[in-house]
Amino acid sequence: MADRIHHALKVMTGNAHPALAREICKHLGVPLTKMNVSRFPDGEVRLQIMENVRGADVFVVQPTCRPVNENLVELLIILDALRRASAYRITAVMPYYGYARQDRKDRPRVPISAKLVADLLTSAGTDRVLALDLHAGQIQGYFDIPVDHLYATPVTVAYFRKLRLKNLVVVSPDTGGVERARAFAKRLKVPLAIIDKRREDADVVEMFNVIGEVEGKTCLIVDDMIGTGGTLAKGAKALKGKGASRVLACCTHGVFAGNAIQNIIDSPLEQVVATNSIPLLPEAQACDRIKVLSVAELLADAIRSIYKETSVSKLFI
Repeated sequence: MADRIHHALKVMTGNAHPALAREICKHLGVPLTKMNVSRFPDGEVRLQIMENVRGADVFVVQPTCRPVNENLVELLIILDALRRASAYRITAVMPYYGYARQDRKDRPRVPISAKLVADLLTSAGTDRVLALDLHAGQIQGYFDIPVDHLYATPVTVAYFRKLRLKNLVVVSPDTGGVERARAFAKRLKVPLAIIDKRREDADVVEMFNVIGEVEGKTCLIVDDMIGTGGTLAKGAKALKGKGASRVLACCTHGVFAGNAIQNIIDSPLEQVVATNSIPLLPEAQACDRIKVLSVAELLADAIRSIYKETSVSKLFI
């Protein structure tokens, strides 16, 4: 541990989510490292790190959220700058991992974009990745460097415990999310139900059946992200059709793309809980059905453990 004294802790961020980075720094008790990020006239990223990072243990907080390509390239250029500035270790802190939904070849002539992003991050100089609720756990295996995969479950479970909801049932929106929903239900000590659905096309979902007892129950749909909200709205209607008294939902990543907010407003959903892993759009912030929880302290605890070379497993769920 004596050698660690010589490696200063540095936290920096691009333009993706500076508010989250500042909140993380507040929990860590360190200032946000100064960096100028701008654009050349043709739109190319231009940046300069304004502090000495030689020999520092640097954590770059940058979710690759909308605009995905802008934020991803910005992250890659920051990593390259840190490597060339002789940082001791570079950790990419990615509260949201863009391109995670294409994690396998499920039809002919399609890319595995999640693997490509992993290769780009490694080539740019990342020594370690700290991720939050990856869309698919196997993405960890796309890296040949250490990956710490956190879950937002401690934050969201704590919130719903305080609500003391009666006759609660946790619902997985599909069979692929059963493991996540089961872990959630186990911690709340409530039953589990599953929505059986079939995806006919990328943006078209047909609901089939609800597995489990939901009649007269308060149903909580648990997912990793909400995109357009179409699947979520149909799931809520299916639960109501089976006699559910109330329907709520929670996710880690509130993408809320397209007509997501209108889909939520037009649905039976009473409340949708998301975290601040990515910045919410103004229309999502203005929607009174959306509640945002902070994961800054969770990420700060993980950064502190990595920096001090102590176990991160106590934060895993």
